[in-house]
Amino acid sequence: MIQLKRAYDKPSPKDGSRILVERLWPRGLSKEKAALDLWLKNVAPSTELRKWFGHDPAKWKKFEQRYWKELRGQKEAVDFLRHKIKQGTVTLVYAAHDEEHNGALALKEFLEHRKG
Repeated sequence: MIQLKRAYDKPSPKDGSRILVERLWPRGLSKEKAALDLWLKNVAPSTELRKWFGHDPAKWKKFEQRYWKELRGQKEAVDFLRHKIKQGTVTLVYAAHDEEHNGALALKEFLEHRKG
């Protein structure tokens, strides 16, 4: 099972493996409070794509398409993540304020619908 959670939300035992899927560390968050099991920078959107998107909901569909193309080029990291998901609950941890338009949500869609 794949769950999503903001990095600033309180960790829970129900989170399973907590994996940060951001290129940059969440601002103002200590490693202790983050309570992460892993930080997978490779599966986060590229810096160029992240800056282009700028969390603009009008660019969401195009962002997803471009991001999924990047993910297809990160086969090893994506396969590792899929393996972790088969082992149990995984929570993709993200920093964005927008819960409906962020890289973790696009990654979850990619993994659940076998976009690559």
